[in-house]
Amino acid sequence: MKTEKLYDKDSHLSEFTAKVVECLKKEEKYVITLDRTAFFPEGGGQAADTGFIGSARVSDVQINNGVINHFCDKGVEIGADVFCKIDWKQRFRRMQNHSGEHIISGIVYKLYGYDNVGFHMGEDITIDFNGELSKAQLAKIETLANEAVYKNVNFICTYPDKNTLNSLNYRSKLELTEDIRIVTVEGYDVCACCAPHVNKSGEIGIIKILDSNRHRGGMRVHILCGADALEDYGKKYENLYSIATELCAKQNEASEAFKKYSTEHVELKMKIAALQKELTALKAAELKSTDENIILFENVEMNELRRLVLEGAKKTERLCAGFSGDDSTGYRFAIASRKIDLKARSKDILSALNGKGGGSAELIQGNVAATRQRIIDYFENN
Repeated sequence: MKTEKLYDKDSHLSEFTAKVVECLKKEEKYVITLDRTAFFPEGGGQAADTGFIGSARVSDVQINNGVINHFCDKGVEIGADVFCKIDWKQRFRRMQNHSGEHIISGIVYKLYGYDNVGFHMGEDITIDFNGELSKAQLAKIETLANEAVYKNVNFICTYPDKNTLNSLNYRSKLELTEDIRIVTVEGYDVCACCAPHVNKSGEIGIIKILDSNRHRGGMRVHILCGADALEDYGKKYENLYSIATELCAKQNEASEAFKKYSTEHVELKMKIAALQKELTALKAAELKSTDENIILFENVEMNELRRLVLEGAKKTERLCAGFSGDDSTGYRFAIASRKIDLKARSKDILSALNGKGGGSAELIQGNVAATRQRIIDYFENN
C-alpha cells in the first residue's frame, strides 16, 4: 500500500495524526511506515524532514515504490493512531530556499536558455547551469528574482494528465514517465519537482546570490533565501561592523579604507624587512670568530634567522645554530656550517631536541620542542 502524501496536499501542514502500518528494527534504527504522512522524504535535491512520530525522533525519511519509511530512534505500536510533528522551522527554511531556486532557474532559462543541471541544498544552495553568466547578468537575475517576491505570485503544484503534460513546456533534469508533479511559479517558471514549496512567492523573503564560479563548462551559483539569507546577512553585517570600527571608517566606506590600510601595511612590511636586514648584518658583524659552536637566540623571522646563521657559519670551525621562539611554544631553528655535513648530523640533532626538519649539508631548518637550556646543553657537549 502506497503512503498518502499529505505534504503534496498541504505543504504547510506541520502536525497530523496517522495510523502505524509497520514498525521494523533495522540495525540501530526503527523503520516506521504510516498510512499517511506530512514528512517529506529526501528527493529533488532537498533533504528529508525530521521531527517526531509520537515520542520517536525521526532522523531520516525515504521513499521506495510509493511507500514512505521514517527512520526513528525508537519503535511505536503497530495499528496505533499516533500524533506526528515535523520540524517546521527546518522545513519552512528549506521551502524558502527551494522555491527561490525555482524562481532563479526559471529566470535564467527564460533570459539565457541555460538549464539547471545540478542542485544541492547544504550550508548554502548551489545551482549548476550549463552556460556561463557574467556578474552583470547575475545582478539582473537577482533583481528580477526579488521582484517576483514583491509581486507575491502563486506557486501551483499539480499532477497533469498525459495530454496536458505533453502540451506543457516545463523544465526537468530527469526523463519522467508517470506521476509527474509540476510546480508552476506564475509568470516565472514551470518545472517538474516532488518537493513541498511555499504557496506564494512573498513567503520566500530575500533571494540573495552569494557567489558564482565556473563549473564543468558552465556556472555554479551559490544562493540563500528567506530566513537563511537574513541570518547570513546578520553575520556579514557584524563582520563588516567590526572591520569598519577597527579602520575608523563608515561601513559603506570600509572597502576603500581597507585598501588604504593594506597599502600602508605592505609599505611598512617592506621598511621593517629592510631594517631587519640591516640589523641582521650588524648582529652578524658583531659575532666573534671561534672554534666552538655558535648558539643564537633571536626573536626574528625565519628569513633573517637563516641569514644570521649563514653569516655566523663563516666565523666558526663548527656550526652556527639560531633559534626563535620560547620554551612554552617551542622554537623554530636554522643551523648552518661550512665544515660539518649537517644533513648527516640532522637526525641526531632532531632526535636530541625533539624536532622536525631537514635541509642540505650546509643548512638545515625546522622546529624543536626543547627548552632553551636543553638546546644550550646539547650544543655545548656535541
